[in-house]
Amino acid sequence: MQQRAGKTPQQKEETQISQVLAGYISYWPLFLICLAFAIGGAYFYVRYAIPKYEATAKILLSDDKRGVDKSKSLEQIDNISTSKIIENELEVLQSQNLIDSVVTKLCLYAPVSQEGKLRIQSAYVSSPIYIQAKHPDRLKRKDKVPIRFDSTTSKVILNNSFSAPLNQWVKTPYGELMFLPNPHFWGSPGTKPFFFDLLKVQSVSNSVLASLKVDASSKTASIVNLRCKDEVPERAEDILNTLIDYYNQAAIAEKNNLVKNTISLVESRLDAVRGNLDSIEKKVKNFRATNKAVNLGEQSQQALNYIGSSDIKVSETGIQLQSLNDLKNFVASTDKVGVLPSASNISDPTLTNQMTQYTNMQIELEKMRKTVGEGHPVITQLKEQIAQIKPNIINNINTQIKNLELTRGNYAATSGRFNSMLGGIPEKEKELLEISRDQNIQQGIYSFLLQKKEESVLSYTTTNTDCKVINYAKAGGGPVSPKTTMIYFAALIFGLFLPLAFVNGREMFNNKILYRKEIESLTSIPVIGEIVHNKSKSSVVLEPGKRSFIAEEFRKVRVSLLFLGIDSYHKKILVTSSLPGEGKSFVAANLAVSLAMTGKKVVLVDLDLHNPSLGKLFDVAIDEIGVSDFLLGEKNLDEIIRKVPNHDNLSFVSSGGLHPTPSELLENGQVQKLISGLEEKFDLVVMDTAPVIMVTDAYHLSSLADATLYVIRHKYTPKMLVKRIDENNKINSLKNPAIIFNGVKTRGFMKNNYGYGYDYVYGKNQKINKGYKLKA
Repeated sequence: MQQRAGKTPQQKEETQISQVLAGYISYWPLFLICLAFAIGGAYFYVRYAIPKYEATAKILLSDDKRGVDKSKSLEQIDNISTSKIIENELEVLQSQNLIDSVVTKLCLYAPVSQEGKLRIQSAYVSSPIYIQAKHPDRLKRKDKVPIRFDSTTSKVILNNSFSAPLNQWVKTPYGELMFLPNPHFWGSPGTKPFFFDLLKVQSVSNSVLASLKVDASSKTASIVNLRCKDEVPERAEDILNTLIDYYNQAAIAEKNNLVKNTISLVESRLDAVRGNLDSIEKKVKNFRATNKAVNLGEQSQQALNYIGSSDIKVSETGIQLQSLNDLKNFVASTDKVGVLPSASNISDPTLTNQMTQYTNMQIELEKMRKTVGEGHPVITQLKEQIAQIKPNIINNINTQIKNLELTRGNYAATSGRFNSMLGGIPEKEKELLEISRDQNIQQGIYSFLLQKKEESVLSYTTTNTDCKVINYAKAGGGPVSPKTTMIYFAALIFGLFLPLAFVNGREMFNNKILYRKEIESLTSIPVIGEIVHNKSKSSVVLEPGKRSFIAEEFRKVRVSLLFLGIDSYHKKILVTSSLPGEGKSFVAANLAVSLAMTGKKVVLVDLDLHNPSLGKLFDVAIDEIGVSDFLLGEKNLDEIIRKVPNHDNLSFVSSGGLHPTPSELLENGQVQKLISGLEEKFDLVVMDTAPVIMVTDAYHLSSLADATLYVIRHKYTPKMLVKRIDENNKINSLKNPAIIFNGVKTRGFMKNNYGYGYDYVYGKNQKINKGYKLKA
């Protein structure tokens, strides 16, 4: 025979998916109910939920980081501006103070509503009037105050007892209010009654903030998108437009406040600088007056010119004095006769004439000496004339010398005075320079402050802002919530998730065994059979001619015994479990009946000497003789074996009377003789023993058996005990073990049959021949 190929990964995946789906199909009523409630709830929510509309607006903010700059002309006029960062402005647009201003401006703290068929509707558009409070921050909460507008008298009636005119402040029981015509009102107010509420501004602001969304269009742009959701589209538009207006007003107010403070500071500084300038100017004036320093530079130049001129005069006077002294010495010499030295630098005409006469006389004398002798009267007369004029020349020269010396002294004094003045000019210039420097600094500060004052005045008068409205608020044509598709989809998901969570949560937190795969994951011992939960009152479910699904399950276990090697040579089967109540006695009894139905001689032995229960299944009294009597040597084997009524080929050995030490009784060596004797008499021996967790009898008796059936009960056996089976087998091993999964209940709401070919196996609508005995 050709070997069957293994499953492909796709086939394994499909098998796993099929198993998962099959596990939930049994809960289909729960899924159906949850889906029905979820879809129904979604329908009623969509039907009666208040629809909300979304208004959107778009503004452009100046942001130096993102390349939005003012024009050059605006920069020249408005030099005072605050730096804007988009992230900060987003927070400002959502600030509590700004939203409070919007709520106060639109009078949202006093909403007018109108009774509807199923719910209250906002009358923001349908009401002919709206309400303004004089002191919104002092309002006390008030709900559903009836209000009516009488169009004939143009008066407002409150609570059917108090009337008030329009456009006037009126003291009402609810505070000082003014009733104003509603600019949004159009058409007829209808017949349904109106009422208004008085709310805290802060609570309304919180509600507006919850419906408001402000964000940048992108990380690189300075465009801000504003969105507001409200049940009235006109109110959503008003909120956004008013928010933008108040944001601009706040920006202008902030700028004007900054400009005002700047102007005040500049003016105070101008007064201080003006005082400093007056003080410095007085100091300059006093300095110039005291030091006669009108213009030190020009005065220095003049002094230098005077000094140079004086020095020249002194030099010239010296030369003249030298010439006069030479002339004097020549004239005064008695032995010198001749022409006088040149006197070209002598300016006195008298002296010049005298010198000319003297020279002429000398020349005439020399000529006469060449022609006549010394004693000649002419020579004598000339000598006398020369002798007479010489003293006059000397006196005149002395007079000239004195005058020149006096003149030279005057020039020298003048030069010294100007030299002294030049020596003091640098110190005066330094002192004047320091005073002038302070004066220049103060003048520069004064000019700068005057310029800033003018710039601030220009900025104060401008109304330019850093915000440009791209799109004013506009609401869409249809509501944005409730979103019908999304709500129904969410209801569908919820309707499926709730039962899934219930089923999985119920099983997740259960520490008991629920599935065969859990047993297979916790222990390596194979599972050879699954027995469904017995709903009948009878503990023995297999009888000749009786048809049931549980009987078929025992037949499958009977066939599976061949896998454990049970045959004519290996005929001893031990049945045990972890805890009492897992159905080991039920499995042992019905397995024995199933084996007897095949025509083989079967004996069922109750070896649970601690808490025997097989006797109750076969209506055997507790004190009837049985195993304990044989082990004590009081009865032989034939005396303790009894036939089971209505079950051919099936015999039963009771546990016998209770013994104070049953475990020691099983270890006295007689139990081997008992099992050997039964093995010789019967084709199969089925033994029921005590649970392994309670006592160690099963480990002792397992060595005498050919196979051990370990019973685990659905929703009863703890997972921890199943996990310990392999660990316990390492110390006290069970011989040739296999697991019976007992008491398996249907998952979910599936009842009666368990599927998988029930009608085919039992032949629905077909009769069984009464003369035929049903066998395997």
